[in-house]
Amino acid sequence: MKCLKVKSLLLVLGISLFFVACDNDDAPAPTVVNSKVYQLGSVGTSGVTGTATIIEKSDATLSVELELKNTVAGASHPAHIHLNTAAEGGDIALTLKAVDGTTGKSTTVFNALDNGTKITYQELLNFDGYINVHLSASSLATLVAQGDIGQNQLTGVSKVYPLGSVAFPTIFGTASFFKRVNGEALAVVQLQNTTNGASHPGHIHANTAAQGGGIVFSFKPVTGGTGLSVTNISKLDNGTAFGYDQLLSFNGYINFHQSTTDLATLVAQGDIGQNELTGKKVSYVLDQKDVAGISGTVEFAERVNQTTLVTIKLIGTAAGASHPAHIHEKNVATGGNIIAGLNPVNGTTGVSKTQVASLVGGAAVTYTQFLTLAAYVNAHLSDANMSTIVAQGNIGSSVGSGAGTVETKTYSVTNSGSSSYIFNGEGLTNASNPNLTLRRGGTYTFNVNLPGHPFYINTVQGTGTANAYNSGVTNNGAVSGAVKIVVPSNAPNTLYYNCEFHGMMTGIITITN
Repeated sequence: MKCLKVKSLLLVLGISLFFVACDNDDAPAPTVVNSKVYQLGSVGTSGVTGTATIIEKSDATLSVELELKNTVAGASHPAHIHLNTAAEGGDIALTLKAVDGTTGKSTTVFNALDNGTKITYQELLNFDGYINVHLSASSLATLVAQGDIGQNQLTGVSKVYPLGSVAFPTIFGTASFFKRVNGEALAVVQLQNTTNGASHPGHIHANTAAQGGGIVFSFKPVTGGTGLSVTNISKLDNGTAFGYDQLLSFNGYINFHQSTTDLATLVAQGDIGQNELTGKKVSYVLDQKDVAGISGTVEFAERVNQTTLVTIKLIGTAAGASHPAHIHEKNVATGGNIIAGLNPVNGTTGVSKTQVASLVGGAAVTYTQFLTLAAYVNAHLSDANMSTIVAQGNIGSSVGSGAGTVETKTYSVTNSGSSSYIFNGEGLTNASNPNLTLRRGGTYTFNVNLPGHPFYINTVQGTGTANAYNSGVTNNGAVSGAVKIVVPSNAPNTLYYNCEFHGMMTGIITITN
């Protein structure tokens, strides 16, 4: 009887263990609930790129999966999540498993940061951080891949502003701004032809470059060896919040300087925000007047805020001279009162740049209004000799008034496939790529209807846009509408019209007096 009880007990235990084993076998494996992928870009010349995927599973565990391309078999790349943006730098918040160079992969499972602070998936999506992947444990200073995560992720929205050369014609570049999820901006400045070992401080200033203004934001200096500066923008130097959206409407410009000990020498400069130039511009001829050999052009360029950058360019001026300049009402034949003051022309460079938003008396004036304003420009010999005018020319609706007989012609331009431009008007009938003769001081309008064949007036015969001639030219490179040239007195003897893309669509323009 006792033996039977023992056998019964063993049978019950066996059945219990069988069902427990079955229950364990049926327990579902954790599944992916949420995931987010971030891009990792190469650093320097590493060529290593990839992704970081943050995963939340059904058992509340988190993991970061790194998957890199172009790693070296046998290598081991330490990786971490850091605080702040990659542009700012910051301490390690979470140590990740090293990336296996052979597979390019690593997986780290966690539920807390290195300091023990618990963290959730949603908190990671809003984390102020970035990921660094290093060359090796003994070369942590060398990065192979990097990327911002969480609130610092880039949205894909960006804006690029050109930075023109100033003291050194070969140095120029761009300032690119990228919007982050949190509304801040990543600023990437890239300058060409900087010198290895140099360091160029840079700032955002208030107002336009033509006006000048105080520093409101300081960039990280451009490194001469790479020509690169990378800066995060979240506030101005005075602590005022300032992000991507505020930048687009800001009344400012950018300066980059030769060095911290030579801030007076500018290497690159450009207007930004509401002061950005739209690309719309028109030039007028400034003819020689009382001093032989001095002539040039005055260009009116539209800004995003509808105000105007007025640029005078004279040839034949003397180094060290300063030539006062003004916009007058009416025309050169009748004369008229000053309606806008312009910055003096620098005799050494022959250039004057002025921001014009209002006329004398305070009335606002826009770029569009200048195009129809009856006015003219005078440039004088000096402050002490205002009665001597060195260059003069009508602008706006006064063009052609009081300056003798000025030639005005209008052509209609279409195309025959990609082989030729077809001209009609002014004695031409379906003329294929005709050569033209234009007179200095004359006004010539090309009404173009050329889908896919941008019409450029160039200094060199050939495709592309690098050799565009823009003095006195409006809408150069248009495919529809009017391309107009008021031929400057200093125009070269030969110009060309070219299609941007097709070398057979071209003709010679001879410039005469």
